[in-house]
Amino acid sequence: MSGYFETMGIPIVAGRGFEQTDAASAGRVVVVNETFVKTFLSGQNPIGQRVRRLGWYGDAWWTVIGVARDVKQGGVDQKTGTELYFLAEQAEPSGPLVAPTTMNVVLRTALPAAVLAKTLEQVVKEADPAVPIVRLREMNEVFAESISRPRLLSQLVGAFAGLALLLAAVGTYGVLAYMVAARRREIGIHMALGANRFDVLAHVMKEGFVITFAGIVIGLGGALALTRLMGALLFGVQPTDAATLVMTMATITLVSAAACWLPAWRASRTDPIVTLRYEY
Repeated sequence: MSGYFETMGIPIVAGRGFEQTDAASAGRVVVVNETFVKTFLSGQNPIGQRVRRLGWYGDAWWTVIGVARDVKQGGVDQKTGTELYFLAEQAEPSGPLVAPTTMNVVLRTALPAAVLAKTLEQVVKEADPAVPIVRLREMNEVFAESISRPRLLSQLVGAFAGLALLLAAVGTYGVLAYMVAARRREIGIHMALGANRFDVLAHVMKEGFVITFAGIVIGLGGALALTRLMGALLFGVQPTDAATLVMTMATITLVSAAACWLPAWRASRTDPIVTLRYEY
């Protein structure tokens, strides 16, 4: 039926979609997706090209009239395949027919599905009383179900990533706090010899950033080696996406800076007289 692409919100990037006059046309027409064009018609104008042997349609020839944008028919975690769309009115196979056991009908409306349920059941019953309506759902429910597993996995990964970031911040704070406590006498001597609070603060923060940047370099190498294993969980972004890696490094740097600040601030508040008196 015509109007499928408008109903589903799938853009036609070249040529045109189906029209009502195509059903009565002598020639069979088909719309292909972008992946089909890249795979079989690369470098050619797809409009007007002819294809054959579409499933159980025998040797029938079909003329390409349009190119539709790629759609993740198999799920957001699946690779987009080559797809062809044809009119049901033209689906008269030249060989033995294997009738489909199910059919999905899509309706675009501003009314909720519950309001239209009885009306749709009545219309289908008038057309064929033997055909039942199964799983009448809104598209938002269909989409939510299709991404439920990838969403759960991404939430788990996000939770573990947040825990790892928290552990990294606590570890950085602990290491610096221990370093400051162990070098309290040295800091007191530097301040007694004229070092000001800003110098001590900058020195401790510098040591913290050295540890942070060493961890980032090691972590970046491990991330580039292991992110390919997470490719199935990603949609619309590559495992080695530069913007994501930069944002991640910036986040770790900010968290580490916050973890470094408290030990550095405490070190800058050291009283050299009290410290040296305590040491001696």
